[in-house]
Formats: sequence, structure tokens, C-alpha cells
Amino acid sequence: MPEAQQIAAQLAAAREKIEAELSKRIVGQRATIELMLISLLCNSHALLLGVPGIGKSLMASTLARTLDLAYQRIQFTPDLLPADITGTEIIEEDPATGRRARSFMQGPLFANFVLADEINRTPPKTQAALLQAMQEREITVGRTSYPLQRPFLVLATQNPIEFEGTYPLPEAQLDRFLICIRVDYPTPEEEEKIVFGTTGPEEPVPAAVIHAKEIVELQGFVRAVPVSSDVIAYAVRLAGATRAEATNGATPDAVKDYVTCGASPRASQSLILAAKARALLAGRFHVDFADVSALAPHVLRHRLILNYRSRADKVSADDVVRAVLEKTPQERAGSKLA
Repeated sequence: MPEAQQIAAQLAAAREKIEAELSKRIVGQRATIELMLISLLCNSHALLLGVPGIGKSLMASTLARTLDLAYQRIQFTPDLLPADITGTEIIEEDPATGRRARSFMQGPLFANFVLADEINRTPPKTQAALLQAMQEREITVGRTSYPLQRPFLVLATQNPIEFEGTYPLPEAQLDRFLICIRVDYPTPEEEEKIVFGTTGPEEPVPAAVIHAKEIVELQGFVRAVPVSSDVIAYAVRLAGATRAEATNGATPDAVKDYVTCGASPRASQSLILAAKARALLAGRFHVDFADVSALAPHVLRHRLILNYRSRADKVSADDVVRAVLEKTPQERAGSKLA
């Protein structure tokens, strides 16, 4: 246990260094950066929602530089083909012998940190190719599968206010994202700092703090963080409360009125795994109820399918999650918190 606490303290210290380097180019957005780090430590992926021009791409590229990860940005468009992101086989000729042979030219998915910009603008076939990479950590071209290097993180962006010419992500793909992060406008004070720092003669360059091998080791360590059965039961109750067909009587009225399909069991798993990473980033080697409840909006919002009535009543997925958090008790029925 002392060794575990030491590693947790070291990770918390590394987080401070990462944030210090990011602050050279990024103003504010501490919560967003923390959620991106949680996704990486959980060996999973994140979805960013925000209007254009608020720094989503800059945050991604700067974080990749700070973590010393191979970075690729893919601009998803309606004419993007699967081979454009996975790579393709080509025929090369040996100039000495004149013989021809097939070789595989890797696509931009062969990186540690992939920014899938405006992911919902590409057709389903290309989204399916990305889904295989996200889930299986490999790419199949013809009859050959190529493993992706670790760590592998897909950070996808969506414009939440523009839907013309887009292909909505299927529920199966949305469920593969550990968390969905809403990126808001900066405050006036933050925006003044942004303008001042980005219109000068020089732009600071952040330094690498940790490296890919260390991140892979930390990903394995996250899963070793202990969690009590009460906290697991709380995460399960939160996910279950989003399902209108639940029979335990804990379903809020907002779920019954506005939710067509609730969160899957993968949401419960994601809540606990993300809570473990959050605890480590805070320097703790244990998970508490606050970790789960703080992450619930980010883990659940993109997993809820709302009906047409929710649009008429202007009820969002975040409104439903808030109702779930208010309705769901942390303690088990008949038990008390210590």
C-alpha cells in the first residue's frame, strides 16, 4: 500500500507539471484537460462537444506534445473513405531487380493520439473503420490485421449546433467513448488572456513531461486501484436509474418521460474505471462516491437516447442526469454510510 500511495502521489505531481506546461498555450479549461487525461489513463476515448473556435484542436495537439505522443489530426468529410484513415496496400517496384511486391502504407490512425475532427461528417463506412480501431485496437486491410501502437486515444469532436450534412453516430459507437466532454466559452477574463497570448510575436512551446511507455504502465496501474462494493453498487444504481423499464422503483420521472433508451452496463464499468483514474490524478489510492457522482454527467450524457417530447419541453440529457443524481441515494437500501 505505501508503494501504491507513492505512485498516486507521483501521478498527482505529474499532473501539476502537465497542467503547468499546458498553461503556456491553454487558458483555463482545467476540467476539460482533467477529463482528457482520465480517458487516456483508462485506455479509452473521449468525445468533445463545442462550437468552433474555442480551442478543441489546440488542446488536443498541445496535450499530445506534453505527453510526447505521436499525434495525427483527421478532418472528417463526407467524401472520406476508410482507406484514407486506415491506410492501403500499394505495389512497389524494386529498382535493382524490377520485381514488384505489395506493401502496406499506414494511414493516420497509426498514431498514439488521434484527433477525429467533426467525426459526424463522415459516412457510416468510414465510421465503422474507426470503430474497429477504437474497440479492437487494430486495423484490418484485406485479410491482414495490423495492431495499433499503445497508448491509443481517439479524441473526437462534434459541433453541437450544426447538423446539416452530418451522419449521426450510431449508439454502438457512442457507447465506445468513455466520456463526453462539453467545452464551453471562456470567461471574459480568460478570453482577454487568450487574445493577449495569441497575438504576440512569439508562441511558447510546451515541453514533454511523461512519455508513452510511462503512460502504458499507468494505464495498468489504474485498474489496480481498489474500490468498495458500496461504490460499485452506487455506479450500478446510477446507470440503472436511466432505464425507463427499471423495476426497482428508483427511476426518476424525467427518465420515464423523456428517455427512450438508457445507459448500458458499459456505463457502469466506465463510471468505476474513470473514477479510479480521477482518484489517482488527485493523489488518492481509493475511490469514493464523490468521484462517481462528479463523473456521472460526462459518462452518461451521450449514452441516453431522448424522445421527441424532450425536444418539445427543451429537456437535455444533462437535465436528465441531474434528476438521476438527485434521485439515486449513495448508500444501499437498509445500510448507512460509515
